[in-house]
Amino acid sequence: MARILTTAPSEPSLHDEAARAGWLYYLGGLTQDQIAAELGVSRQRAQRLVSRAVAEGLIQVRLSHRIGACLTLEAELTDRYGLTRCRVAPSPGTGGDLVRATSPAAAAELERVLRMPDPKVIALGTGRSMRGMVDAMETVEASQHRLVSMIGNIAPDGSASFFDVVMRIADKVRAPHYPMPVPVISPTPEENAAFHALGPVRKVVDLARSADVIFVGVGQMSDDAPLLADGFVSRAELDEMQAAGATGEVAGWVYDSHGNYLEVGTNRRTGGVRVEQGLARMAVGIAAGPSKVRAIAAALQSRIINGLVTEEATAGAILAL
Repeated sequence: MARILTTAPSEPSLHDEAARAGWLYYLGGLTQDQIAAELGVSRQRAQRLVSRAVAEGLIQVRLSHRIGACLTLEAELTDRYGLTRCRVAPSPGTGGDLVRATSPAAAAELERVLRMPDPKVIALGTGRSMRGMVDAMETVEASQHRLVSMIGNIAPDGSASFFDVVMRIADKVRAPHYPMPVPVISPTPEENAAFHALGPVRKVVDLARSADVIFVGVGQMSDDAPLLADGFVSRAELDEMQAAGATGEVAGWVYDSHGNYLEVGTNRRTGGVRVEQGLARMAVGIAAGPSKVRAIAAALQSRIINGLVTEEATAGAILAL
C-alpha cells in the first residue's frame, strides 16, 4: 500500500514568523536586534512580529502555534525512524538555551500521558533536559499512575543526585513515586550487586522494568560528556569507553554508534535499570544540541528510544547524517 506523507508548506506564514519571533524573544532571551538578524528582517519588523505573537495569543508560556518547518521535521523523523511520538521545538537561535527551548514541548508530552485515565507506570531518567521538563510542567492530578526512577539517585559524595526528577515531580503530579535508592554508579561491580540484592531496591527495579512509558535524557560521550562533567566517571574511564566506541548514554548506560550497550567501563557498575532496545512501550528521548546529534541518532537507530523531543537545528542535523 502506498504511503502518503503530508508535509507543511515550505514558505513560512505570517503566523510562523510571528511565533518564531515571539519564541526567540521570550524563550530564547534574544534582543529585538538579535531577532532581526536571526530572521533577516528589519528591527522594526522584528518588533511588530513579537507584538503580533503576544496580541494573537501565539506565545504564552508555551508556543501555541506549530511552526510549519518544525512540523515537516517531525514528519521526516517519524517516517525515517518509525517514531511513536515526535516534537520539534523552534530553534532558540545562536547562543540560545536549548534546554529552555525543548522543555515546554517535553512537558506537554509528559502531561499528555499523565492525563490518560488508564493507570500506567511511568519511568523517568535524570539530567538537565529532564529537570527542565519537570520545571516547565503544569500541576496535573494523576494519582492513577505510578512514577519510578530508571537510575540511582545517590551522587559519588553520598548526596542526592542534583538532576534526579522523581522527587521534583511529586508535588506537581500527586502520584505515587518511587526513587531508585542506589548510587548512580557504584565504586565496584560487587557493591552494585549488593545494592540490587536488597528487597526494597528489587521492588523498585521490578517496577521500572514493567514501565508502560519512559522519558529519558540522551547524553553524549564526547569530551564534554555529562557523566564526566557531573563527576560520575573519571577521565580515564571516559577514555576507556571512548576507545571501545562510546557514543551516547541513556539513564547512565553507555552505548556505541549503533546503539549497542558496551560491556566495559561504568556499565559494569551502573545502578538502576537499562532501557532495553526495541520494546513495544513508548520511550521518549529529550535532547538537543550539536554534540548530542550522533548520540540521539544511535539511540533512535537501535530503538533504545522510539520517541523524540528536540529542536529544529538538532532535528535537521540528525536527518543529514
